[in-house]
Amino acid sequence: MVYVGFDIGGTFVKYGLVAENGTILNKGHMPTSHKLEQLLADIEAIVQNYAAERQITAIGVSAPGIIKQDGFMVTGGALRELYQVNLKQLIEDKTGYNTTVENDANAAAIAEQWLGNAQGIANYLTIVLGTGVGGGIVINGDIYRGTHGMAGEFGFTLTRDFNETVDKNIEIASQNFSSSVSKGLLETYNRAEKQAGYPEKQTDDARAIIERTQAGEPVSCRVFDTYVKHIAVNLVNLIGTFDPEVILIGGGISNSTFFIEQVQQKVLALLQQHGSLAPLVGKTTATVLPTKLRNDAGIIGAVFQAIKQGKH
Repeated sequence: MVYVGFDIGGTFVKYGLVAENGTILNKGHMPTSHKLEQLLADIEAIVQNYAAERQITAIGVSAPGIIKQDGFMVTGGALRELYQVNLKQLIEDKTGYNTTVENDANAAAIAEQWLGNAQGIANYLTIVLGTGVGGGIVINGDIYRGTHGMAGEFGFTLTRDFNETVDKNIEIASQNFSSSVSKGLLETYNRAEKQAGYPEKQTDDARAIIERTQAGEPVSCRVFDTYVKHIAVNLVNLIGTFDPEVILIGGGISNSTFFIEQVQQKVLALLQQHGSLAPLVGKTTATVLPTKLRNDAGIIGAVFQAIKQGKH
């Protein structure tokens, strides 16, 4: 049996033909239309192309936002036209195939459980750093969704009071985790370079900031260090709150070994300074690792949900 998986992002829709064992037989990507009808038409066209060559069993979709188990999109991240629609029903009506719709961070977490770095682990967290910040909470082997499907929205986490006075030179864009670890890195870096008199160094690629940090450029080092500290504080809070066996970091920036190592070192340093958690380091505190499946996690996790749904 083969399945079609879609990973809908704010910029691109990644898609693939996936075997029942998780092997991706074919994959591609296309720009994300922010018009609902066009997005549905694009999805239908991909499914029809695959169906012309193979017998499709079902469709799995990974999408941003707060999503109920019945496929109803409470929110849709940057895709405003996905708010308050039942994406599952719309795709089924368009394609004729049974469809499951899962939050993108949950899909990534599920994929890691199936084929990635969470195999055999019952309790773990996944945090996905991208255009926004998403999270997946797995408790006793199952995704924890919360009452309204909002569980795991780590990007909503406040890191300081809205009225708190901070050093404007190193302020991360906003008070919440979402702003501070995604757009905040780029925005803060670009603002700092401009203030330092180097507007030509502004960038829209976090990899450039990492490379400049590794090269020891002062502005990059200062901004990146603040960024890593911010993430580490949140990860320590998650360790104390959920007691996971592992926390997996996904998203494009997780491809950087330097970034992962810096986060790991800072988390360890904070744990060792923590009066209550320090005695537990190396005994019960979670390991921080990158996800294994990287950019394919959304597609694979979406399909895994479709496979499980078909067995119920």
